[in-house]
Amino acid sequence: MSDQHQPGDTPQSWEEMLRSMLGDGADEVMAEMRERGIDPTALGGPPDPVMMQYALAQVQKMLSAEGTGPVNADVAHDVARQVAVSKGDPSLTGKQAKDATDALAVAELWLDAVTDLPPAGGKRHAWNRSEWVEATLPVWNELAAPVASSVSEALATVLRDQLPEGIDDGEAIPGMPAGVLHGLGGSIDPTQMMRRLGSAVFGMQVGQAAGTLSQEVFGATDVGLPLLDSSDTVLLPTNVAAFADGLDAPLDEVRQFLAVREAAHARLFTHVPWLRSHLLSIVERYARGITIDLDALEAQVRDIDLADSDALRSALSGGVFGLQNTDEQKAVLLNLETTLALVEGWVDEVSAIAALPHLPHAIPLREMIRRRRAAGGPAEQTFSTLVGLELRPRRSRDAATLFSIVSRAQGAEGRDAVWDHPDLLPGTQDLDDPSSYLVRREAAENEHADVDAALKEIFGED
Repeated sequence: MSDQHQPGDTPQSWEEMLRSMLGDGADEVMAEMRERGIDPTALGGPPDPVMMQYALAQVQKMLSAEGTGPVNADVAHDVARQVAVSKGDPSLTGKQAKDATDALAVAELWLDAVTDLPPAGGKRHAWNRSEWVEATLPVWNELAAPVASSVSEALATVLRDQLPEGIDDGEAIPGMPAGVLHGLGGSIDPTQMMRRLGSAVFGMQVGQAAGTLSQEVFGATDVGLPLLDSSDTVLLPTNVAAFADGLDAPLDEVRQFLAVREAAHARLFTHVPWLRSHLLSIVERYARGITIDLDALEAQVRDIDLADSDALRSALSGGVFGLQNTDEQKAVLLNLETTLALVEGWVDEVSAIAALPHLPHAIPLREMIRRRRAAGGPAEQTFSTLVGLELRPRRSRDAATLFSIVSRAQGAEGRDAVWDHPDLLPGTQDLDDPSSYLVRREAAENEHADVDAALKEIFGED
């Protein structure tokens, strides 16, 4: 009989544990370890039972979750909170909170002078990172759900051949600690188990993205998407202070400039009633059209230890989406990029006009934010793996130029009227040639007027 550790036994040494988890590949891995000067037989006695029990509990928790949908919201929440506090997340002082909410109040006064869109009307908040996670995580879960559903189904497809048709909760599974299914109850459908695992892994992805974003954002709107259901405005004093550190501008100027941008975003999302649903529906349409490369997914997870959720999460971090977009997908992506650019361009232009009379460093701060948004960050890159796209407004400078041209020609009222209807929004042609936008818009409006007149004539209306 082979002396290899058998599934279901309790490992009595590190070597036995490695053989249990690695199966047929154990000898090769341990040979590699020995070449690097690490002898598994010399690592001492049995693995720490507390650590083993913790790993077992985590896997059991993932596999026992029911009714969580494509994204395991509980896992996403736990991971996001852990990441949010990983670099420190102190409670705000009374002065920090007051400085932030006062800046948001002043921002409304400055914006009143430059735009006809009224204040959003919501509450003003100063949040730490954990509070930001709590408030915005539901939207991140919603955005990731379409892709998560596809990935979970694909994961079930490529892994179910590795498992028996029916698994009793007393059986051991190759690549998982013994007893991982204990207490889950009766016979377990392998496909359903893989769906649960996929949901949990995607929850980890969403949590990682949201938690990382919480360390970077200044408010609730600066990623370009409306992340709150309310019209509230928010600043994160800890992140604002970290951004201001090292800049030539003093903290109070930086805080005030960012408050103006936050308040401008909130006005736009509140008083352009179709904009929020328009943006989120574009992201959803794009995500639902993504195809999963089953061959690539199978290659990435074929030799993965299913007990190692971090390894599984890393395997799903890239390369599993279809590499080719359909023509419809390309059109949806272009629509999203254009709309994001228009939102950022309007906020950029309006915020600069509002801040210039009051803030000596308004121009360099504007340029700093432009570059920051164009470059993106680790969190935005993580989000691109969740839904297969980036949220950077690539053409925000062109959009800001367009709004500036409209403002000079027609004033603030004409600039804000660009948002009157989604069908009249500037397109890529207008961003290519902003100076001709007004001519094209006038032609489109005249065409609409001719159609309306013809319909009135047909139906005998005066």
